[in-house]
Amino acid sequence: MATHWTLGCDAADPPGIATFWALALGYIAEPGYDDPDGASIIDPDGVGPAIGFLKVPEGKTAKNKMHIDIRVAGEPPWDMSEREQLIRAKAAELVGAGASTVREESYGELLGHIVMLDPEGNEFCIA
Repeated sequence: MATHWTLGCDAADPPGIATFWALALGYIAEPGYDDPDGASIIDPDGVGPAIGFLKVPEGKTAKNKMHIDIRVAGEPPWDMSEREQLIRAKAAELVGAGASTVREESYGELLGHIVMLDPEGNEFCIA
């Protein structure tokens, strides 16, 4: 049996970045979580880990050592045309929510993933 775990994240604006990641991952605010310097989101189905955000005074100064990959196409095998449409649609949705696009990575002629930054400058990928 796997161990239950929570991803802990530093943030300048915990409620704001929690709202962004809840949208990105289909999560919801954790019921009963009440910390004026933090926020927490959970998978409404109880499958994925909780993600906590705690306010810190310092800003981001370097590249992430770890990052989230959002796998919008699910597990392989894929219809590559449909997969590309799903990736591009999710990227556009998240740009509308405050993310920015860094670059697209291709595998030959096929879109592999899109590298993005969340509203606080943290790298993540949509695949």
